[in-house]
Amino acid sequence: MSEPATVSQRLDALPFTRRHTRLLLGSGVGWALDALDVGLVAYVLVALRQQWGLDAAQLSWIASVGFAGMAVGAALGGLLADRVGRRQVFALTLLVYGLATGAAALSWSLTALLVFRFLVGLGLGAELPVASTLVSEFAPRRIRGRVVVALEAFWAVGWTLAALIGYLLVPASDDGWRWALALGALPAVYAIVVRRGLPESVRFLLAKGRTAEAEAVVRDFEASAGVTSTAPLVPDPPAGARRGIWSAGLRRRTAGLWLVWFFVNFSYYGAFTWIPSLLVEDGFTVIRSLQFTLIITLAQLPGYALAAVLVEVWGRRRTLAVFLVGSALSALAYAGAGTTTTILLAGMALSFCNLGAWGALYAVTPEVYPTAVRGRGAGAAAGFGRIASILAPLSVPLLLDAGGSGAVFVVFGVAFAIAAAASFLLPERRGVALD
Repeated sequence: MSEPATVSQRLDALPFTRRHTRLLLGSGVGWALDALDVGLVAYVLVALRQQWGLDAAQLSWIASVGFAGMAVGAALGGLLADRVGRRQVFALTLLVYGLATGAAALSWSLTALLVFRFLVGLGLGAELPVASTLVSEFAPRRIRGRVVVALEAFWAVGWTLAALIGYLLVPASDDGWRWALALGALPAVYAIVVRRGLPESVRFLLAKGRTAEAEAVVRDFEASAGVTSTAPLVPDPPAGARRGIWSAGLRRRTAGLWLVWFFVNFSYYGAFTWIPSLLVEDGFTVIRSLQFTLIITLAQLPGYALAAVLVEVWGRRRTLAVFLVGSALSALAYAGAGTTTTILLAGMALSFCNLGAWGALYAVTPEVYPTAVRGRGAGAAAGFGRIASILAPLSVPLLLDAGGSGAVFVVFGVAFAIAAAASFLLPERRGVALD
């Protein structure tokens, strides 16, 4: 029999196989459905502003209440992922937000819609950090960052689909926004696929003493690569005593991660939730504003593609910082844009850079922590970031009153710059095995 091999040694020795592809696609579809739901809100706001006669403050509450649910869900999801497993929580969150989104389509009042949007947020907030953690724990270390960015790229697919639905379906009739939300119930069905088709994290199984299950999963991935191993599976060496995410060895990286998540969430959700409504505010027709938003959204995909290359060439931290600086400059350019052409170009640049930054951020987040606290660490960072996504839509009406849409994007540009500075508090983990 061969010498015992650790989880990292056996998984990192594999090429990218069909089994990895199934995991990436299975998780990515769930990720895209998340983005579909979040992205649809921007278009629903445009419709409800006219149909229900809502003012800017009421619209901001519709946007923010979902993010409040996401803040709670992210923290709870991370804790549950470390206790009951990544796959279990992933499937549960899809079920929760899928059912809640379908119910939101039946909303009869503003209050009912707010309640359903909070429940949607619970599921959404828990799903994202759990999915990225699951994928990162299987990806070979030499391409781990690229694989996680590829997962995050499914967000652009879902957001683009939301833009298409928002452009084609929402303005088609008075019930267009209801039909758009009804499509968001698809994750409830997809939860069954996730529960039955995706593997549980090997590192989680070993941490819970479920060695036989872990061995079966590893052998399944090895078989997909045509590898037959006789080496007994052993856990990775522990990275010292179990620590909290604010312990001395993790405090700096936790602080940096929380700051980046906070200011990226503030700027991203503040901008992209409000862009369709702000364009209408600036005099564009509803159809025209939705068309512009669709074009701006398409720039997300090449942003992810470039980030997927750079995280393995430059490293996670440098890639994250560069894309965040680009986001800051693009937001300032959007603030000063005065023509149709400059609005589109600045918006596309913001979309390109911001989503590239998101890809790098999701690549580095699971790598910051050891296995025992990886789920809760990633979930806590995402949960703290969701506080900013609550505040951002609420701040937009105040900033509009103070200085118009230009002031809104100047503030977002400053927030991106702060996130870029905070990224240098993070460790560089390119090519390093997960412990």
